[in-house]
Amino acid sequence: MTDDTDGGQRRMSRRDALKTAGLAGAAVLSTTAVASAQAQEEAVTARNPYGGVPSGGITLPPYYRPTPYLVSNNIYYPGQEQVGPDEMRISFIGSTPIPVTKTQAGTCIMIELGNGNRFFFDFGSGCMRNIIAMAVPLQTVNDIFFTHLHVDHYADLPYLYAFAPWMGRWKPLRVHGPSGRTPKDGIKHMIDGMKMMTHWHTDSFNALPIGDGYEIEVNEFDFRDDNGICYDKDGVVIRHWRRAHTKDGASAYRLDWNGLSFVWTGDGRPDELSLELAKGVDVFVTEVQPDTANLQALKFGMPPVMVTNTIDQAHSPHYAVGYMFDKIQPRLAMVTHLSYDEELIPEITAGIRTHYSGLFQFGAPDVVVVNVTKDAVWTRKAALPEAGNMARPSPKEAIGLFDLSPANLKVKFPNPRHTVADVQEQAVRDREIDPKKYYPSDVYREPQPNFPQDFTIDVREIVLMKAKSAQAKLSTKSAEIQAIIDAIEAVK
Repeated sequence: MTDDTDGGQRRMSRRDALKTAGLAGAAVLSTTAVASAQAQEEAVTARNPYGGVPSGGITLPPYYRPTPYLVSNNIYYPGQEQVGPDEMRISFIGSTPIPVTKTQAGTCIMIELGNGNRFFFDFGSGCMRNIIAMAVPLQTVNDIFFTHLHVDHYADLPYLYAFAPWMGRWKPLRVHGPSGRTPKDGIKHMIDGMKMMTHWHTDSFNALPIGDGYEIEVNEFDFRDDNGICYDKDGVVIRHWRRAHTKDGASAYRLDWNGLSFVWTGDGRPDELSLELAKGVDVFVTEVQPDTANLQALKFGMPPVMVTNTIDQAHSPHYAVGYMFDKIQPRLAMVTHLSYDEELIPEITAGIRTHYSGLFQFGAPDVVVVNVTKDAVWTRKAALPEAGNMARPSPKEAIGLFDLSPANLKVKFPNPRHTVADVQEQAVRDREIDPKKYYPSDVYREPQPNFPQDFTIDVREIVLMKAKSAQAKLSTKSAEIQAIIDAIEAVK
């Protein structure tokens, strides 16, 4: 259709106009949509925090790889793997403040070094169960460093103190920890109180060979001596500094050995001093308390203010932890001392990633194991036995425990400090049932309630008894005896 009034030009019909407008609008909308899609794509593009290659998936730092000394790259089998001579092994023996569960004991970190040294940082409730399951001989648990004196950081100490001497640790227990504003606030006072609390137990066990096992060497350092040295032996240097955690006396630790380093901050608010003194450490471990008071109120029935105020005066939320990691830049950043609620782990990780893009892992639940050398860092979980029992000391450990030498393979037991009669009325023992009434006649032996005086046993006899029970060839030249002699000579 032509309209002559338009000077010969074709007038656009309504249908054509709508069509043209639609095309134009679509073009505008298309351009806007593309720009919007591009913006969204840029906003949501995933960024590999460790760097990476196209189509390479998640990559990790090149040093995140197994160290040369592992028996298994996937699982740590307790008692089956020696620490390499240039290696540090960190085991998160316990990882929660509260509640203690089947999968999480109270906070405790074990450090084993290639020079044979072993240290413990904190000793929370239930950690002894995992120490035994990790095939660590009970007699050798020593040099315990306490960050502070909240019970969740030392609750299993009385248990170790009470029973390890009976197992043959006849030398004093060594503990390290901070002083406080007053003498009552320091670790010495806590240890004195523990001795009083366990008096009935230790006095009764002193009818057995205990030696100096119930003595305690307490290294109480000045909590105000920031970056002061509280341990310096065998090439191992451990320093400490103050942390803001409820009251004066809470401390962090840094261990340095053979060019490797480890920091455990203990509990506390995020602080500038930790940023300074932990700078560039190999493995930096701190606590984390996610700010989830409303959720915890639903779970535990606690008023939210109890949780938020506790965090604000004493702990580090997950955002703060990420901030600290970013400033310190460790080779591996870790958190422990948390209830490992799986539904919250992604949120904790997200909060940490707000600031930190480096290598990060959880030291929970029990037991996470970290192996560290100058060239490699590697983490695994330990396979803990359900029915773990106490491990025997190694030949080298036996040397230190019993002062053995190539010329002397005899262990002289300490004489008990008293007899049973010294601590129990005879009238009570007189009411005991005659053993002949319950022992079969062919296995009857006369009970000897008092331990013999001046008792000595030859290490070779223990080895021979072990061989006999295993129906192995009896020989005083057994490989185990030779291992003890070799270990003695190596120590010399």
